[in-house]
Amino acid sequence: MTALDSLRSLSPQQRNTVIAAYLGWTLDAFDFFILVFVLKHIAEEFHTDVPAVAVAIFLTLAMRPLGALIFGLAADRFGRRTILMVDVLLYSVFEFLTGFSTGLTMFLVLRALFGVAMGGEWGVGASLVMETIPEDSRGLVSGILQAGYPSGYLIASIVFFLLFPIIGWRGMFFVGAVPALLVLYIRRNVEESPAFLQRQAKPQRPFLTVLRENIPLFLWAVLLMTAFNFFSHGTQDLYPTFLETQRQYDSYTVGAIAIVYNIGAIVGGLTFGALSQRWGRRRTIVIAALLAIPVAPLWVWGHGPVMLAIGAFLMQLFVQGAWGIVPVHLNELSPDEVRGTFPGFAYQLGNLLASGNASIQAGLAKQWGGDYALALLIVACIVAVVVALFAGFGFEKKGVRFGGKDAGQADSVMQT
Repeated sequence: MTALDSLRSLSPQQRNTVIAAYLGWTLDAFDFFILVFVLKHIAEEFHTDVPAVAVAIFLTLAMRPLGALIFGLAADRFGRRTILMVDVLLYSVFEFLTGFSTGLTMFLVLRALFGVAMGGEWGVGASLVMETIPEDSRGLVSGILQAGYPSGYLIASIVFFLLFPIIGWRGMFFVGAVPALLVLYIRRNVEESPAFLQRQAKPQRPFLTVLRENIPLFLWAVLLMTAFNFFSHGTQDLYPTFLETQRQYDSYTVGAIAIVYNIGAIVGGLTFGALSQRWGRRRTIVIAALLAIPVAPLWVWGHGPVMLAIGAFLMQLFVQGAWGIVPVHLNELSPDEVRGTFPGFAYQLGNLLASGNASIQAGLAKQWGGDYALALLIVACIVAVVVALFAGFGFEKKGVRFGGKDAGQADSVMQT
């Protein structure tokens, strides 16, 4: 059965669940990436510099583990569906309120609160989907889910391209309240995870008890996700700023390039996610990560917007190609009892450890006379190697049966 055949074989309920989780992550990412397009404009209005405003990116990423823990524990206790609706509503509200910021302090506080809500969506949505679909669909659906991230970036790019000259940076955040409407779709079309409903009849152990039994797996997952988050945020967050400040491109050119590289990211997530069903999770991650290295020079040193767009397309094809495997990989590795919490918490702790990326890159660029290109290139190449090493010499449980007796065992899955 091909990847598309397995996707077509999904029941209407399973498709609705995939759509809801994909849209949840897409709109969450859309709300996040609005900020990266308007850093310079916010700095100008608040009479500060880009590194000061970039602290908002740090705070958003740093607060996501708290959200992953809070919403993950709630999802493991009360169910994935209800908690997903609460989470989507909260991040939409905080996004909308950001547009009313009267100064830098208020702006930073609201972005921190947005980070808590953003941190809960990925883990809850991914566990809901992975526990609902058949095993042979996991690879492609994983790519679809993770493609929500660049899809959100793509939508933010289009909104910036079309509307920013008209509505300004505050209007961009007002538009970010639209995801609240997704709650209505989830309420009407999505049912609870079958695996969660089955586990309700069984005794539930505390999260910390299960975590202590899987410490090597958890620590490895956090380190892997730290490298992964440096990989994605190191190639995305300050790239528009690089195009605006170092290359002096206007908002239309920056938006057009961003549209191109986010299409590459979506294609990469879908392609490598599907390939992981055949090649295995670790091997596919390694291949995608290493392929990013030879395209990095074109990505930052290409002559003119067309060459930069080609380089950016290829870079995100491979960066998000590797990321397309993450949802299924972490959910398959997660102990069965805490799947609502474990993948998202590990993911967002990695975000916390990598949350200084934007500030680090902005600081390096400032120290090097505004050379954002060099700062972006160095981080991308280093973390590509680190991702490949952690993935290649790590864990894998491709095809594990959720709810089976092997689903909670992590001490025998190390493969090198």
